[in-house]
Amino acid sequence: MSYCLNPHCPKPENPTDVKFCRTCGSKLLLKERYRAIKPIGQGGFGKTFLAVDEDKPSKPRCVIKQFYPQSQGANSLAKAVELFNQEAVQLDELGKHPQIPELLAYFTQENRQYLVQEFIDGQNLAQELAHKGAFSETQIWQLLNDLLSVLQFCHARHVIHRDIKPENIIRESDAQRKLVLVDFGAAKSATGAALNQTGTSIGSPEYVAPEQMRGRAVFASDIYSLGATCINLLTVRSPFDSYDTNNDTWVWQQYLKTPVSNQLSRILNKMLESIPIRRYQTVDEVLKDLNQQSQVAATSAIAAKPLPQSPAKSPPTFVSPSPSQIDLELEQMKTQFLGSNKPQPNKIQPPIPTSGPSSTNEIDQELEELKAKYLGNNNS
Repeated sequence: MSYCLNPHCPKPENPTDVKFCRTCGSKLLLKERYRAIKPIGQGGFGKTFLAVDEDKPSKPRCVIKQFYPQSQGANSLAKAVELFNQEAVQLDELGKHPQIPELLAYFTQENRQYLVQEFIDGQNLAQELAHKGAFSETQIWQLLNDLLSVLQFCHARHVIHRDIKPENIIRESDAQRKLVLVDFGAAKSATGAALNQTGTSIGSPEYVAPEQMRGRAVFASDIYSLGATCINLLTVRSPFDSYDTNNDTWVWQQYLKTPVSNQLSRILNKMLESIPIRRYQTVDEVLKDLNQQSQVAATSAIAAKPLPQSPAKSPPTFVSPSPSQIDLELEQMKTQFLGSNKPQPNKIQPPIPTSGPSSTNEIDQELEELKAKYLGNNNS
């Protein structure tokens, strides 16, 4: 299907093989190569469409963002134009990171502005939360490690994202399963003069830092939003519902599906400090704490691991001889005894003691008694 990008077209659906809308006559291909398939989103500044790049043999999918602000005031329109242009400029630089969508094109057609960017195939974390339930502590550690490096890259280029939330984090569906940070439409340049100006409050209120609500976003504002994202994923509750306004404190631990370690709680609570100066000031500070906790966990695991021990020596076991062995040994004793009583040639035999056995029958009888006694002792 081809989808007409004219916002006023009453019937935008068209067959794939046509180049002009059958209803309004608008061109269906942008820059003679990008064909919209269906709308996938709409915000305050425009609409988003899933599209195909017809210029490449593999016809890869991409995303078309059309600048179409909903507000009509002159000031609002000027701000929307500024933000849309700014997103294109920032994506051109930031899209070099493997976890940020690449900017493919930026242009004006039929008096409307467009940008085309890489399509990220996967679910965002809000969808993942709805399908799979609360995140585990291990998943949160991994999320922090994955996304803090992306924020580090952005902040190093003086860009504050300003709209970090589960909906703007996509887990790729390929084998690598990387987390990708999307939607830089609210991103703000944090160069010199811009840092000292009070701007417009932009972002999703549930995840926005207090100073950003007042139009004074700083690098630490992104850290706050990432912390709020983590507690949403852990509790399956809005961050608003995890804050006690009467006592001005976070109570998200009360709503955990599974308890988390003190180390993770401490890091998240510092990310969520409402007063910016008490919060982590830079991503590097958070990463330092994360690495320290990883080292402590690894050391604890090694200390807790039992040392290999040699197998305990078992006491020697006595194996009783079988009855056949006893018979054989007694027979040998009998032979030796009788043999010693055989007369030797040319020798005078000493008198046989009267106290000893006087015949073969007596010897047999004594040996039988000895055998019975031996077996009886071993069976008791």
